[in-house]
Amino acid sequence: MILYPAIDLKDGKAVRLLRGDMDKATVFNDDPADQARSFVEAGCEWLHLVDLNGAFVGGPVNAGAVEAILAATAVPTQLGGGIRDMKTIESWLNKGLARVILGTAAVEDPKLVREAAGAFPGQVAVGIDARNGMVATKGWAEETDVEVTELAQSFEDAGVAAIIYTDINRDGAMQGPNVEATAALANAVSIPVIASGGVSSLDDLKALRNCGAPLNGAISGRALYDGAFDLREALSVMAG
Repeated sequence: MILYPAIDLKDGKAVRLLRGDMDKATVFNDDPADQARSFVEAGCEWLHLVDLNGAFVGGPVNAGAVEAILAATAVPTQLGGGIRDMKTIESWLNKGLARVILGTAAVEDPKLVREAAGAFPGQVAVGIDARNGMVATKGWAEETDVEVTELAQSFEDAGVAAIIYTDINRDGAMQGPNVEATAALANAVSIPVIASGGVSSLDDLKALRNCGAPLNGAISGRALYDGAFDLREALSVMAG
């Protein structure tokens, strides 16, 4: 399993939100590229970036910070937030991103997901963010009546590289991931699933690793920033 250290970008800084609330942001590093370098130096094999402002406005906002991270590191990087048309997808991939994550677009414009996955094999992931099993969009600000598994299964034949599943109620709360829901989703689809939201201890990582489903990996943010565990230790657990 892969551990994806998360760098959430708001106003050009590396932050973490509590349950997706933009008014509850804690700044952890004024220099996101420096934060990325520290994760890479500790041995991570991937980076996970989110343009939080972009998720709300529907287009890239923290492009400068993302580009600085890409220039400062050599590991593959995935980005979500505000990516809602082919032009933006192509632009980011041309700038060196390994993978783009389509979240709101997956609900509102599934045709775009299919078109992008066909045009850029292995480089398009779907982000499914949910409260109580129902998908939320536009930076988690809008609820939908779309059920998580239903949305995921609708892309089974689209060729997407991965599904990033986030339980919003767990995100940034340090209360543990929703292992049961994540495992159920992973067992319901053939697309690789990445767990996100709530990882707060090495035991949480072990629970995901041993959940009975073939997870691709897990994303961790606040736990790394707060020092709940060491990245090197976490990487060892995930490899274990």
